Amino acid sequence: MAHTRILIADDEEVMRDSLSDWLREDGYDVIAVASGAEAVEKVKSEPWSVLMVDLKMPGMDGMEVVRQVKKISPELPIIMVTAYATVDTAVQAMKEGAYDYIAKPFDPEQVGLAIRKIIAHQEVLEENVALRQALRKQHEFQNLIGKSRKMHEIMETVQTIADSTANILISGESGTGKEVVARAIHRSSLRREKPFMAVSCAAIPETLLESELFGYEKGAFTGATAQKRGRLEQAEDGTFFFDEIGEMSLKSQVDLLRVLQEREFRRVGGEALVRLEARVISATNKNLKKLVQEGKFREDLYYRLNVIPIHIPPLRERKEDIPLLALHFLKKYAVENGKHLNDFSPEAMELLLKYDWPGNVRELENAVERAVIVAAGSLVHLENLTVEGGVTVRGVSEITSISGSATLEEVEKAHILKVLKANDLNVKKCSDILGIDRTTLYKRMKEYGVAKEKEQ
Repeated sequence: MAHTRILIADDEEVMRDSLSDWLREDGYDVIAVASGAEAVEKVKSEPWSVLMVDLKMPGMDGMEVVRQVKKISPELPIIMVTAYATVDTAVQAMKEGAYDYIAKPFDPEQVGLAIRKIIAHQEVLEENVALRQALRKQHEFQNLIGKSRKMHEIMETVQTIADSTANILISGESGTGKEVVARAIHRSSLRREKPFMAVSCAAIPETLLESELFGYEKGAFTGATAQKRGRLEQAEDGTFFFDEIGEMSLKSQVDLLRVLQEREFRRVGGEALVRLEARVISATNKNLKKLVQEGKFREDLYYRLNVIPIHIPPLRERKEDIPLLALHFLKKYAVENGKHLNDFSPEAMELLLKYDWPGNVRELENAVERAVIVAAGSLVHLENLTVEGGVTVRGVSEITSISGSATLEEVEKAHILKVLKANDLNVKKCSDILGIDRTTLYKRMKEYGVAKEKEQ
């Protein structure tokens, strides 16, 4: 018990001395001060296990001490000491943040019981934190977070294939974490100290993709004033990640197929062959088999890319992963924003579990980040889970309950339309809110017959 430090604030010397003697006999480290202001200064400068404060003191009374201390050290347990006639006031102090109260007159056993109760409670909290940290460690691998059977299978696959040179194709809806898996493979491999180079096939126009991937020689075209190494070359013998490979044009697919077959390429305007040393990982949110059948994706390239397939299920199909992911993002953004948040209220967590997250992990991360910014205290509450445009998690959950026969597609459509309407069809803003890329949102808008984004 020597590590338990108790601070006593009481303007009566006899009471200070009595409390100090009793608690020291029980083995506690005790310091006593004569005013509320001194107690606040002590809390500012030193760590304490328990604060015992008298309600009635000249200057800063016990109620104000509670308010001030809770701003400095929200988790510090406070025991209010009060005369019998002011128990109601002490109860009010508990509402302000005091943990317990003791009514005068009291005996040593009563004081000891109150302290032991607090210590036992703190030990339980510490055990819970330790267990939660152990649980997170158990279910996190190279930033892959989850305890669902599917996520465990993905983690095992990552470890198994990490050092393979075979091409890997990661599939899954937007926001499921395909690049996270690709990076986990890289970090688990012998290539971990080498570059990880990523390119989004949807973000680079076809006319620029060739020079971006393969580089160019000086004078290859107007503006090529010096040789430039392409991204495939810059990846060296690390990992090259093609994101949204389903967006690649047929012409570019032919070029990529040749590179994967020959493991070499030429810079634009050049003659010298450059070896492809990097391992290639691709990702798509599309059904490539269907695109092959529609003639929009080359079958030979599909099989060349899909040597080792990994499919990441949407978050709605692995809801047991939501608490771990939400707590991971809570910790991340609490640190970034200087907050002391450590958990979600039961009501908030219930909503996180009920919502289907059409934007998957990316949407969950955005929702938690916004909640952290607006939340106060140590918990994220129900009212903190509000996204831009006034759309709340609760509101979206109500959409899902409008019809018991509603499909996931219908629910997703209702949510996307609501966000678009609330944000005046601003695609950039809405894609950030929904946690999906703009290309996907444009396609959804086209399917729903919604006009193009208004220019601002």
